[in-house]
Amino acid sequence: MSREDGDGVAEAFLRAPRRYTSHQVAHMAGVPVYRARRLWRALGFANVADDAVEFTDSDVEALRTMLSMVSSGAYDEEHMLLMARSIGRATARLAESQAELGAEALDQAGVPLAERPRAWRRRAERVVPDLARLLVYAWQRQLAAAAGRLADQDMSAVRMAVGFADLVAFTRLSRQITATELARLVDRFEGRSADVVTSSGGRVVKTLGDSVLFVADKSHVAAEIALRLVETHRGRDMPELRVGLAAGPVIWRMGDVFGTTVNLASRLTALSLPGTILADPEMAEELEGDRAFLLRAVDRLSVRGLGELAPFTIMRAGSGGQDMLDA
Repeated sequence: MSREDGDGVAEAFLRAPRRYTSHQVAHMAGVPVYRARRLWRALGFANVADDAVEFTDSDVEALRTMLSMVSSGAYDEEHMLLMARSIGRATARLAESQAELGAEALDQAGVPLAERPRAWRRRAERVVPDLARLLVYAWQRQLAAAAGRLADQDMSAVRMAVGFADLVAFTRLSRQITATELARLVDRFEGRSADVVTSSGGRVVKTLGDSVLFVADKSHVAAEIALRLVETHRGRDMPELRVGLAAGPVIWRMGDVFGTTVNLASRLTALSLPGTILADPEMAEELEGDRAFLLRAVDRLSVRGLGELAPFTIMRAGSGGQDMLDA
């Protein structure tokens, strides 16, 4: 955070005047400044100069809240830092996207640069209270769903179906179109992909511009998601999509997934042909006998870091895939 002299934009979004230094905030919370700064950095903010007046009453309250959660035993110090980092990462991305949308709205309204600070202040007054309520609402809903899934689950042995969907030749395309066209393409891809994954019963773990990582509790759900992703993006001024799927144990950590199963899905994506879905043998075995899908064995492939395996392509039953199987 840095002070913008005279424009009042920061205060408009903070909804409070900045009146304290970091030492004053730490003193009011009753902790050494190094501990206050450690929590501050965990939330994603850089240290500020000792004499910089950057902090509000809300900063004092936030610090006290984190310290109280540690002293009450709700979290130990290490887990409080992990919690703060996850909040910082999630809210930083959220805030960045909201600020970009706000800037686009001002551009479309034709607001001159000289009038932007005043326009930003007016926008803050109008949208911050509503966005704050929506954020808390969505977070509580997501937390309820996550807690419900994990309430009786052994976190050391979570078994899931994992999928990676990747736009083919995205890097080359990004050099051939304008920045505006690229942004729109990414927005369409991420929006449509999220709709497909969630409406089909899966969960988006993260998106990376040209790819999406998703998980599902069952292999047939992940396979249906993969097929719908390929079908949804086909022929819509988008590069072709390719998908890799794998089933097995995964490690959940701070909203992300890790482990051999995740790595395998990623590697299979890189080996898939445009417009195809490549699944590991374990997922194919779980899908065997499901009349919604057609499975076609392919030649053994060398998967970087994981050795050789014989994967399967997945097609929708009745899509003409049987002709391919009989060819």
